[in-house]
Amino acid sequence: MDWLTQYDAVVNCKQKYIVLKCQSGELLHVESDKLGGLPIVISVISAQKYVRKWYDAYLAYVLDTKVSELKIQSVSVVCEFLDVFPDELPGLPSDRDVEFSIDLILELKAQLQELIDRGFSRPNFSPWGALVLFVKKKDGSLSLCIDYKQLNKVTIKNKYPLPRIDDLFDQLECATVFSKIDLHTGYYQLWVKDSDVPKTTFRTRYGHYEFLVMPFGLTNAPAVFMDLMNRIFSPYLDRFVVVFRDDIYR
Repeated sequence: MDWLTQYDAVVNCKQKYIVLKCQSGELLHVESDKLGGLPIVISVISAQKYVRKWYDAYLAYVLDTKVSELKIQSVSVVCEFLDVFPDELPGLPSDRDVEFSIDLILELKAQLQELIDRGFSRPNFSPWGALVLFVKKKDGSLSLCIDYKQLNKVTIKNKYPLPRIDDLFDQLECATVFSKIDLHTGYYQLWVKDSDVPKTTFRTRYGHYEFLVMPFGLTNAPAVFMDLMNRIFSPYLDRFVVVFRDDIYR
């Protein structure tokens, strides 16, 4: 009602038109479109279907250019507490009960030193290198992993077949007593070809390093390791030994 009063509106329900008085004094007549009933409303899904079928679609909205941008001072409550809503922070924050801290992970240096001490890796001066990341194990400890994503993209894939889990379970079907042996760091028990050692380079904050033994994360590592295990246990496979990567059942 306030809006109708402000613009001195005349509403004629019988003739279905409204007369509004503009600020300039000009009278604006708004007439009905002569359509009976309510306008047709369609769902978003229907609208999307029409657009996909190349139906003509139009979007219209009203923009009042005379309305100035609202300011925070326009809110009555804010006017009472302007000191709480400054445009800029007045300075350093006051002391809080909670502080932001950065706990450095010493795991990288420790695991890197362990690899060097065991002779699994060595410093490298290669112009390239993969990223290092850590993955949390079930026991809460961190496992050092190398992101060889870019190297894997340009590596010819080894098509050596990995055994199907279902077939392995079939071989254990009649077994009543069996033992399981899990190799300790099995991948590290396989040398990397000398000419390919530089390709295993990874970069850390302490410099570049390369692997002398097969690291985790390479696309062909599982297939090559499976090939090695099958060669070692070839006389016993399908008799009393089942091998899947670094797991040995007998």
